[in-house]
Amino acid sequence: MGTVLIVNTAATCVMTGVIWFVQRVHYPLLAIVGTERAIIVAQQHQRRTGQVVALPMAAEGVTTLLLLLNQPDGVSMILPWIRAVLLAVALGCTVALSVPLHSRMATTPSIDTGARLVRTNWPRTVAWTLRAGVCVAMLLQMSNSF
Repeated sequence: MGTVLIVNTAATCVMTGVIWFVQRVHYPLLAIVGTERAIIVAQQHQRRTGQVVALPMAAEGVTTLLLLLNQPDGVSMILPWIRAVLLAVALGCTVALSVPLHSRMATTPSIDTGARLVRTNWPRTVAWTLRAGVCVAMLLQMSNSF
């Protein structure tokens, strides 16, 4: 399970980096791009971001489930569940908030929709950041058990 935890931690750290970049750089730019260019920018954002996050998100999902089913030695029983809940928050916000707003930006863009992307992305940003911290805590607990 050590390898699974390392893969999970790596995927989570990738997603944490991506979400912070999106939160602090990309979404604010999407919020101010002129509506005449917003459709192509939003479409390109969806396509290119999907290419970047598909593998780490898949790895994160699979390894999170594996860690719930088979907890690593020395790791507190609650930590895999905390991480699973945080992933559910991040993915839930993605499906319920970000995807519909991206769709709106790709069809009928507005400055308000871009600003809402920035505001509603904070729960995902916090969830992935906390997940990264819990992953590190789990790695430390596992290494201390040897």
